[in-house]
Amino acid sequence: MPIDIGSGIIDPKKSWIGQTMATSKNQGAPSPETQAEAMKIARATQKPGQTKEQTKLIAQGIQHGIEQYKKQQKAKARERDKLRKKQARDKSQDIEQPATDAPAAEQVVVSKQHWLPWLLLIASWVGFIGYLQFS
Repeated sequence: MPIDIGSGIIDPKKSWIGQTMATSKNQGAPSPETQAEAMKIARATQKPGQTKEQTKLIAQGIQHGIEQYKKQQKAKARERDKLRKKQARDKSQDIEQPATDAPAAEQVVVSKQHWLPWLLLIASWVGFIGYLQFS
C-alpha cells in the first residue's frame, strides 16, 4: 500500500521503512519507552495535513534510528569492557610474574619528606605573628 506524503509516494515494501518493519519482527518487540519516544518526536515534527499513517511510519523510522544507536552504544560498551578486562588481566599477570621469578630481591621504599611545605608553613606563621606584633 503506497503512501503519499506530499512530495512523493513511499512504498513500504521497497523502502527502508518496510525493511525495518520486517526486521523488527525478527528481533523481538522494541521497548515501550523507545516506541513512546519515537512517537513523541514524530508528533513534534508533524506537518499540517499529515495523516496518522504517515506519522506512524515516521515514528517507525525514528524508532529504527534509536534502536540502531542503542546497538552501536552496546557494542562500544562491550569493546571497552573487553579492553578493560584484558588490561586488568595483563596487569595482574605482570605483577604475579616478578614475585614468582625473584622472591629474594626486596624492594626498599624510601619516603622522602619535602622541606618546602614545612618552610612555607613556618614562614606563614612568622608573618602572622609579626603582623599581630606590629599592628
